[in-house]
Amino acid sequence: MESPLCQDVPAGTRLIETFRYVPGAPVARLPLHLARLGNSAKALGFAFSEGAVMRAIETLKGETPLRCRLTLGAAGDVEISTADMPAAAQKPWVCRISEVRLSSQDMFLQHKTTRRAIYDEARADLPEGVQEWLFLNERGELCEGTITNVVLTMPDGTRLTPPVASGCLPGVYRQSLINAGVVREAVLTVADLANAERVHLTNALRGEILAVMEGTPLR
Repeated sequence: MESPLCQDVPAGTRLIETFRYVPGAPVARLPLHLARLGNSAKALGFAFSEGAVMRAIETLKGETPLRCRLTLGAAGDVEISTADMPAAAQKPWVCRISEVRLSSQDMFLQHKTTRRAIYDEARADLPEGVQEWLFLNERGELCEGTITNVVLTMPDGTRLTPPVASGCLPGVYRQSLINAGVVREAVLTVADLANAERVHLTNALRGEILAVMEGTPLR
């Protein structure tokens, strides 16, 4: 059956996977990257060859860790580019709630594509001293950041992350935590965010980053 998204994908849209290359080491969480890419390709009606993706990854080389951006076109063509790894966070990222609301009905939010204007524009507008916006959806549910998923550690020690149905990307690092049984999905609100003992931002490139809401001291 044809995906309902197939006819709505703008020409030139590409799927994205971003990961770290470390000389002499396998790509971390590669099966999860491949699974997400394959699932999104199927949902959007893109051609997908795991072999072609692996051949592109096997061309990577360098003497230092690299930030890698692999993209897949509708015809199944694969492109990969690299850049220096960003510096590791030396202190918690300061976050602020964005006034922009995501739509839980926007199925494109569940796929990492080059349709990133809402995130890129928000990130370009980060106030001085703030490293990440956190988005809510139309119901006031916590979703994600511009380049991160969100994990809250609650007072009882439970670690929670918003479900994809709230309007967020199924991040690879996020999925690894869910698969390991250390994080579970739950609908979360600003009240949960305020009540959390710890807030972490996650993505495949950086792992986990301790975060704090602007003006809120660490506990």
